[in-house]
Amino acid sequence: MSVNQQAHTGPPFGQPQSGYPGYSQPGYGGQQIPGIPSSQYGSYNGPMTGYQQTGPPQGYFPSLGFPSKGSPVSLDSEASFAPNLIGSLRAATTSGAPASTSGALVSPAYSQFGQGDVRNGIPPSTVPLPRPSAAQQFIPGTASTTISQPAAPFQQYGPPPTSTQQLTNHMAGMQISGISTSAPPPAGLGYGPPTSVPSSSGSFPATGSGQYVYSGQGPPPPNMPHGLPPTCLSQGLPMAQPAISGPPSSALHLSSQAPGFAPPPTSSGVGASNYPPAAGVSRPSTMQGASLPGQAVPGLPASQPNHVTSPPPMAGPPPGPPMTGFQGPPPPTHPSQPGYPLQQNGSFGQNRGAQPNYGAAYSGPANYASQPGPPPPPKRLDPDSIPSPIQVIEDDRNNRGSEPFVTGPRGQVPPLVTTNFLVKDQGNASPRYIRCTSYNIPCTSDMTKQSQVPLAAVIKPLATLPSEEIPPYLVDHGETGPIRCNRCKAYMCPFMQFIEGGRRFQCCFCSCVTEVPSHYFQHLDHTGRRVDYYDRPELSLGSYEFLATVDYCKNNKFPNPPAFIFMIDVSYNAIRSGLVRLICEELKTLLDYLPREGNMEESAIRVGFVTYNKVLHFYNVKSSLAQPQMMVVSDVADMFVPLLDGFLVNVNESRAVFTSLLDQIPEMFADTRETETVFAPVIQAGMEALKAAECAGKLFIFHTSLPIAEAPGKLKNRDDKKLINTDKEKTLFQPQTSFYNNLAKECVTQGCCVDLFLFPNQYLDVATLGVVPYQTGGSVYKYAYFQVETDQERFLNDLRRDVQKVVGFDAVMRVRTSTGIRATDFFGAFYMSNTTDVELAGLDSDKTITVEFKHDDKLSEDSGAILQCAVLYTSCAGQRRLRIHNLSLNCCTQLADLYRNCETDTLINYLAKFAYRGVLNNPVKTVRDTLINQCAQILACYRKNCASPSSAGQLILPECMKLLPVYLNCVLKSDVLQPGSEVTTDDRSYIRQLVSSMDVADTNVFFYPRLLPLITEVLKQVLEREERKLSSIQQDGDSQFFSLQTKLDFNSDSLPTAIRNSEERLSKGDIYLLENGLNMFLWIGVNVQQGLIQNLFGVSSFSQISSTMCKLPILDNPFSKRVRSIIDMFQSQRSRYMKLMIVKQEDKLDLLFKHFLMEDKSMNGGGFICGLPLSHAQGNSPVAQLEEGVMLDSSTEISVFTIHLMNGPSSFKKDNIETCTIPYF
Repeated sequence: MSVNQQAHTGPPFGQPQSGYPGYSQPGYGGQQIPGIPSSQYGSYNGPMTGYQQTGPPQGYFPSLGFPSKGSPVSLDSEASFAPNLIGSLRAATTSGAPASTSGALVSPAYSQFGQGDVRNGIPPSTVPLPRPSAAQQFIPGTASTTISQPAAPFQQYGPPPTSTQQLTNHMAGMQISGISTSAPPPAGLGYGPPTSVPSSSGSFPATGSGQYVYSGQGPPPPNMPHGLPPTCLSQGLPMAQPAISGPPSSALHLSSQAPGFAPPPTSSGVGASNYPPAAGVSRPSTMQGASLPGQAVPGLPASQPNHVTSPPPMAGPPPGPPMTGFQGPPPPTHPSQPGYPLQQNGSFGQNRGAQPNYGAAYSGPANYASQPGPPPPPKRLDPDSIPSPIQVIEDDRNNRGSEPFVTGPRGQVPPLVTTNFLVKDQGNASPRYIRCTSYNIPCTSDMTKQSQVPLAAVIKPLATLPSEEIPPYLVDHGETGPIRCNRCKAYMCPFMQFIEGGRRFQCCFCSCVTEVPSHYFQHLDHTGRRVDYYDRPELSLGSYEFLATVDYCKNNKFPNPPAFIFMIDVSYNAIRSGLVRLICEELKTLLDYLPREGNMEESAIRVGFVTYNKVLHFYNVKSSLAQPQMMVVSDVADMFVPLLDGFLVNVNESRAVFTSLLDQIPEMFADTRETETVFAPVIQAGMEALKAAECAGKLFIFHTSLPIAEAPGKLKNRDDKKLINTDKEKTLFQPQTSFYNNLAKECVTQGCCVDLFLFPNQYLDVATLGVVPYQTGGSVYKYAYFQVETDQERFLNDLRRDVQKVVGFDAVMRVRTSTGIRATDFFGAFYMSNTTDVELAGLDSDKTITVEFKHDDKLSEDSGAILQCAVLYTSCAGQRRLRIHNLSLNCCTQLADLYRNCETDTLINYLAKFAYRGVLNNPVKTVRDTLINQCAQILACYRKNCASPSSAGQLILPECMKLLPVYLNCVLKSDVLQPGSEVTTDDRSYIRQLVSSMDVADTNVFFYPRLLPLITEVLKQVLEREERKLSSIQQDGDSQFFSLQTKLDFNSDSLPTAIRNSEERLSKGDIYLLENGLNMFLWIGVNVQQGLIQNLFGVSSFSQISSTMCKLPILDNPFSKRVRSIIDMFQSQRSRYMKLMIVKQEDKLDLLFKHFLMEDKSMNGGGFICGLPLSHAQGNSPVAQLEEGVMLDSSTEISVFTIHLMNGPSSFKKDNIETCTIPYF
């Protein structure tokens, strides 16, 4: 190693440093400070005279004292930390390299690597060296110093070593010790741009609010523990020396690391290091104030040898603003480096050694030929510091749940879907009807392309409103029909501008001026508003309905009331399982609850019945018949309806006949041995029946097996898991034949919606059978391995909801937009015969249509952008109606405004649907990469254009998008995009079709399930009510516990606070409830008290709990009532009934339960922390790669990258936009 180089820029061991009682300090020039114990070492004052100078080795930074991969990563000029002050540049030595005439302010390059073994220090000395007073002035050398920082006292250097042996001994006396503190370390002087070093402690002084930084760098050097906090030096800013703070609230530690990397030390503040003290040295008390340059924190003695290995040098200078001051020339063997970073005396990289006269034992000479140590054991990851969905949800509930959401102002971002809030319609549609990815649209397409934020709206036209909110008003304009624009045909809405005294109005969508019909004329007030503004819903509300005229009906004829046809599989499997009998028994009472309009006494919907296996059986249930009549159609190749009169009947008129039929069906087919079934002819029969009755309607088909009988639409078993993760995997999601696509088109034309209930025991080809329900606006329900005892409650509840919910038939939806944007793409369960109209044979209250918008012109900030969704449909009573939803959005010219008004839940809904449609035509890996790259570009654009400059190892997240990496990881881990071995092909197709029509609330809980602790919450409520301390509850007995909980209000609507989805959150002594909208689990820990088990399950011990039960017993005690009320509340919030599964810890179902813990690493790879991994390839910083959209798959091995998330987010604001920063390295 060459040491006779340029003058060292760090503070030498003779430089004054503030002393701490009880800690020895180095002296200057052989002098001793009174009151401070004498040093056992002499002072180091430069290289020895006459020492041979050689060029630095490849990748070596002289100022660091050890080889390095590349120059330090630069910092922003807006420092978030206040670094410690250090001394001035030292004077040039007589025998060293010429002094540099330039320098720069940098922070220590803690993250550098080395490739050789280096020692720096001074030999022991038995003679105490005197030290001058601390006020002695520094005598400058040949290198002048111009540093914009407060003045500090300096000392004159002592005499240099006088022999080569003395210099060698001087350097051999140094060690390196890793420390971990909660405060920034001191910054030093050096050459080149400033340096950024991420923290391992997670404590950052905040300079603003609401900012989350997720910073990252590459792997640490082998055997080089990383534990120093970050250092940030501001250019030209005064600096203060902060005190060392306490431990952060929580810290996130690396879960795994590349082989050969030493694990980073962990700590809890300054004085609680995990490193043991050196032999014979006691751990001192925590010191107050920041650590000094080149100084180990007391209590953290050195234990690591100074040997590191360097990777190849990094090409190009690091990012960051240029620094003024002294600039040193780069070494000739490393021309790409911008300068030499500072050498900390006795402190190399991220580890500082014990300094002279500091009571740490010498660990022995370095092993210069040592190799990197063995791979460290896997480390656990604590995700507490990364954004918590639970915290975000709770904050939004607390902040926005108490006040109603008023829709009057343009471009308002609504509360989260998880917040219970009321809506007051004052001109814009309720967020229950329309939610957007952003409520502030870029004015130009270039801004949209730059940000990569998709502009989309999730529309739920017939959404069910809470009882406290008023449903849309029905407006009847008589025979003239609704008032519309003459050019674009947009419907009258609050954004139309009336002119010329109210005689004309100007369209807000196309600017066309239209005459106001005489019957609709009204005068304007002094503000230009019609005087009947508040009397007309279409002028003052965002959502309303028009009664359509005959011009809006097919063939200019008002439609007949719709019909329901129940089509039951009576093959051997259906009869044997008891399914047929169960369906028939349920229909006897269910038909009394058919949907009806308003205050109608009875439903206008007519019903019909068909049974089938290889042939079809039609039933005449005309009210005049004493017994039902059956007609068999065996020619399934040419399907027709054998009867017209008596097939579709009124329920009340034919009740006795169809009740008799439902009693006879199970008996008629009780002895059947027919196993083969048909499917396509069943749909054709229902469609033909509706066509003959000249009405729209819905088919309820109950099917059990793959249709292999000879008939149109016959299918074969094509299940092949070998295709997974290959280019042919997409064929598993595609239908086998185009026959069903053509059939779906015919059904839409006729207004025939199909709801399919599947009961498979083996492969059923959901991808093909689900085509018709999907394209007609219907639903698919799947009950694998159906058993009446365990599955009937779920099935019957789904059937009841499906029959009773509000449905619009023969619907057409069109979305109109103001000039500048247009609807270009649509996602959901529907059919499109052109590029503008969404056609749905049936549209129920659960279905959503996601619409993506593109620019076709520039938008104006003043006028904003307006959306109008118009749905023409036939109601359950046969009325033709138009439902209108209007929404006005802001427009922006600054990207900061775009990112400030985004909604992550809606964005994830769109991205999931985009990805799930993409798997139809692309390999799954390509779809995953596309998702990851787009999210990377979204965040990179924000960092580049909106966030304040920060260190290159940080990923900055917008405040409203801080959950985007978390939720994106959940989408990537879903069964469609990352299937496990236990997931069937049918399950993947089922989920893909289901998610495609989900609303935002459903996708939110589906991708990130809700996990609630039950016992803990009860204890909390008990203590709050009784105002007693936890110690007052007897842990060894349950009598006092339950005597307290009997005083609880178990009828409260409040739910327990959820916890994050991780196994680490589970306690063996608690019970947890998990739900994701499709599944519900009740998890019981092995250490749950027997009294709780008795009160909840009615058994005396954990081992007696039955995992096969699907419903909690009804027990008369408060705890049982509370848990059952929570379960009932969950069921009422979801569109599908969730089967309750009892999971005992360490039972066989425990693995299935853990599959839904999204923050944990699954068997297929990809944990919570891998949601936004960054490659740390040679020569590129993480941020540079992020801005290029380069990201790794969540299943990539951890050896490729290293991520360490920290707590204590540093916050700031720029242009009034809130951002979040999470440091990582």
